[in-house]
Amino acid sequence: MVRVMDRRTEGVVSKLPAVTLGFWIIKILATTLGETGGDAVSMSWLGETTPAAGHAGINGYVVATAIFGVLLIALVALQIRARRFNPWLYWATIIASTTAGTTLADFTTRSLGIGYPGGTLLLLCGVLASLFAWHRSLGNVAVDRVTGPRAETFYWITITFSQTLGTALGDWAADGSLGYSGAALTFGAALAVVAALYFRTHVSRVALFWTAFILTRPLGATVGDFLDKPVAHGGLAFSRSLATGVLAAAIVLLIVLLPQRAGRHPSH
Repeated sequence: MVRVMDRRTEGVVSKLPAVTLGFWIIKILATTLGETGGDAVSMSWLGETTPAAGHAGINGYVVATAIFGVLLIALVALQIRARRFNPWLYWATIIASTTAGTTLADFTTRSLGIGYPGGTLLLLCGVLASLFAWHRSLGNVAVDRVTGPRAETFYWITITFSQTLGTALGDWAADGSLGYSGAALTFGAALAVVAALYFRTHVSRVALFWTAFILTRPLGATVGDFLDKPVAHGGLAFSRSLATGVLAAAIVLLIVLLPQRAGRHPSH
């Protein structure tokens, strides 16, 4: 099976970036931008789901999710049709998935009446179901074997579910006793544990990748909330639009400055 897979992937250039330290830095900034950008649209522009906001808030989350969902589908289609790795297209698709994940998670946990525990469990089932279907269909869920439309489709579905799950998990932790800064430190420490497991153990690299990918989202969610939530609620009360603009500029700068190369398949 390994030899067959190697022959099939030989000469195929990945359209996904190499998983480096720079990848994780940009990923965390992208998830933070997704939180501030998603909240800017669903809360600042369209209204927030609160008892006082009523029906308008629910529409705000639904409309925002629809906007970002359409953008995400369009970018995923372009990503799948692309012939080679394009860092601008890839990171634009990641940002679309994380903003869509923000508004969808808010709708799931706040508008469906199932709260953070129910929403987190529902979205976790979505991630696991996507990974199960991916593995059942193609035999693996490793990102260095993502070639062809089917694998790419599974990849982006799993990415979107993980972004949504991470948002719900981050909001659940931040709205509890930890607060925004405490939750950010907790998820940062969890990522440090994953990094230690990567460098010091032989734990499955595939499992560690997806664990880290999911954990970066609640880290970004809590940092984003810390930036734009009112001071009375433990935040810094920065403008959501301003925070989103600054984060976007930082991501653009890092894409330009940091080496951006395609990942390598096992056959290489």
